[in-house]
Amino acid sequence: MAAMDSYLGWKVDFATPAGAPAFLGPDSVHWRIYKNPIALGVGGVAAVLLEFADARIRSGVWDHSTYKADPIGRSRRTGMAAMVGVYGPQDAARRVIQGVTNMHERVSGATPGGDGYRALDPELLDWVSATAGYGFLTAYDRFVSPVSEADKTRFYAESAPVARLYGVQNSPKSTADFMAMMEHLAPRFEPHPIVREFLSIIESGGAAPGVPKIVHRQLARASVSILPPVVRAKLQLGSEYDLSPMGAAAIRFLGALADRVAIKDAPPAQACVRLGLPADFLYRSADAQARVLGHWQAPQVAEATAAE
Repeated sequence: MAAMDSYLGWKVDFATPAGAPAFLGPDSVHWRIYKNPIALGVGGVAAVLLEFADARIRSGVWDHSTYKADPIGRSRRTGMAAMVGVYGPQDAARRVIQGVTNMHERVSGATPGGDGYRALDPELLDWVSATAGYGFLTAYDRFVSPVSEADKTRFYAESAPVARLYGVQNSPKSTADFMAMMEHLAPRFEPHPIVREFLSIIESGGAAPGVPKIVHRQLARASVSILPPVVRAKLQLGSEYDLSPMGAAAIRFLGALADRVAIKDAPPAQACVRLGLPADFLYRSADAQARVLGHWQAPQVAEATAAE
């Protein structure tokens, strides 16, 4: 992703204006996790599987988005919305989030079973937001670097202000809170051919051409591996989706490598530059980061409120 990208026609420049704060700071757990494309890839697929377990979300995404016809474009737009909420200047984040909300206002319908749905239903908004957080955090913890319980709690707390901009009313405060939300919805969960069709798109490399298919197959299996057992059972994703020890080792190798290599034109590096930090700040050791932050003047971060 380039330093300047677009979403719904708006240009998003992660490198300017100089000093413009994001809703989260460079010492946040989000900035640490979202810089890693392996965690985002594995966690993002897991989040979609968690969402697709509910027929209302599955129907809304499959019937009203371009994912099936244009998985590359859809994935990039979803990735951009996530990145701008974490790394982008606050004004840009508000514009993008408002754009997402405007699109969701037009999404409504009924599932094949006759249940009505609206994309802006608070219960669905809460679940979609929660699945993204759980997916990214769990993927990073499992395949990149262990995250302490204190930092997991901090991650969930950091999520709430930006989630409110999307209309989320109830954000999990911990993994236990996420599991409680899941258990409440679990009676609705069901298998569906769309789930396997989605996984087939991921395994084929349709969402990221140029990467060997074997990598995509392992990424898909890694995503299934971090699903809570009740969800995997409900979706009937059996042993054919098991991640082998060799596959897990390969994903961990890629995750660790991605955590050490700064891409200067990517949003994490550009956001660091915007705030007067070295482009490779997030890829340095914790001690090295602490030394840099000891001499860094943080811009004032405004409280996240409703989108303008």
